[in-house]
Amino acid sequence: MRSTLRSVRRQLILTLGHVALGLGLATAGGSSAWAENAVVRIGYQKYGTLTILKGKGDLEKRLAPLGVSVKWVEFTAGPQLLEGLNVGSIDFGNVGEAPPIFAQAAGADLVYVANQPPSPTAEAIVVPKGSTVKSVAELKGKKIALNKGSNVHYLLVKALEKAGLKYTDVQTIFLPPADARAAFERGSVDAWAIWDPFLAAAEKQIGARVLADGKGVVANHQFYLASRPYANKNPGVIKAIVSELQKLDVWAANDFAAAAKVLAPEIGLNQEITELSVRRFAYGIQPITTTVAAQQQQIADAFFQLKLIPKAIRIADALPDGAGK
Repeated sequence: MRSTLRSVRRQLILTLGHVALGLGLATAGGSSAWAENAVVRIGYQKYGTLTILKGKGDLEKRLAPLGVSVKWVEFTAGPQLLEGLNVGSIDFGNVGEAPPIFAQAAGADLVYVANQPPSPTAEAIVVPKGSTVKSVAELKGKKIALNKGSNVHYLLVKALEKAGLKYTDVQTIFLPPADARAAFERGSVDAWAIWDPFLAAAEKQIGARVLADGKGVVANHQFYLASRPYANKNPGVIKAIVSELQKLDVWAANDFAAAAKVLAPEIGLNQEITELSVRRFAYGIQPITTTVAAQQQQIADAFFQLKLIPKAIRIADALPDGAGK
């Protein structure tokens, strides 16, 4: 734990410095560091430190001196969140690895702000507790529910590949988490690719069995993204959000139970389930590096080859100036 906390703290100055450089932030005394817009609209999902930040209310306190209020907008999953960013209904949000790729391919003018470290066990392919399926290889010809374009989409691609199967060897059923769980429970699908806390809830509430998680298969980074026009006009707000997320990471990594207590009412799950997901999350917000950017490019290339996105994209086009290049 101490080594984790030291690592998280070491990232603070580095992260803020890189984000400031990449997004062209001025010093606190310069007018260009402050906000042009009176409201920042933040898209969030039922997981992660951004949602804990919402529950704690620290960001509102940080932005009040800037004359900026916060509007929180909930989304069922990352693709829907970035669609909201693309059409201008939100300014900032957090998603997994795949959604930014689908959004960029759809023409979204977004910018990667930062990312969390890998959390490969926070997503998995699960089967019902009574299923006879014992390995990913046995999923051939089976129906697998997942949210199209979410982080688990790439998990499924790589898990099948590792098991010697092609993506086309299974039947993908695209459903948002709530509908996917309903289909999973009634036996309409054979497996479900899902992330925390939905994963933790399925394990604890209905005995779903993990067939394979992301360990040794995918990194499962969580990304913070902004509308590029908003980031360019409101760099001080972006800097403040990153700063508050960094502080939150240090606090949450030191007290999983306290973090779960804040998160549980935000996501509508009990303390035990929430704490399981909190423990599987990765803490220590970081600037986008060349390694992470290259991993994202690999995912983008794989999706294009599978014809899951309509055109090839360059992740570098969505990075802050001077970052990850």
